[in-house]
Amino acid sequence: MDDDALIKALQARAWDPGLRFDHADVPVAWIVERYGKPRLERIQDDIVSYGSDGTVELKAETEEVTDYYADAPRGPLFPPISLSDVKKAERRIGRRLPELLRRLYTEVANGGFGPDGGLASLTDGNRAPGHLRDWPCAASVHERNLSEGMPPSWLFLTYGGCTMEWHVSLSAVDNPVLLYDADGYTFGEGPHDGLRHATASLRKWLGTWADGGDVWDEVL
Repeated sequence: MDDDALIKALQARAWDPGLRFDHADVPVAWIVERYGKPRLERIQDDIVSYGSDGTVELKAETEEVTDYYADAPRGPLFPPISLSDVKKAERRIGRRLPELLRRLYTEVANGGFGPDGGLASLTDGNRAPGHLRDWPCAASVHERNLSEGMPPSWLFLTYGGCTMEWHVSLSAVDNPVLLYDADGYTFGEGPHDGLRHATASLRKWLGTWADGGDVWDEVL
């Protein structure tokens, strides 16, 4: 799909509270009331984790998630930011962002959606409801990474679980998305030794997720 179509597809998923992440929370009591207790046994393979608040974390595409969030208000977790804010972040990063990434932050949302833990915000100070800490800021993580010897052309996108992180290359053709293992290299080596996978382009990586796919399928 072209960039305009991709932005619309990202908006559709990012603004749906049941789909904006790979998983979504649904109250156990609601599942039992709507479908009956045996349903919990039938959906065991779709349960990612159990919450202490009486919820289960389910894969986003499940029927239970679709039903539970059907009437929930649509909108981004963190509203899009202005182009002026993007330029301020670019000055912190030291590089201009790809046009697609600029549009993502100014037309879709300021992070708070997407694969794994969700894309980082581009500005500091965002906090999701129920969270005790601010949402990760790509510019702040980039500044920290530079101090630790990471290449200046790598921009943090989101955490991938354990010690894995997703970064986008701001210098390579088509801006490939890099899966990086923070514990993947030892003393005397460089960050490149921690690379585990590269998706051909940012457009492909985002398109896979917007279309309901799993960005890990290509890795695995």
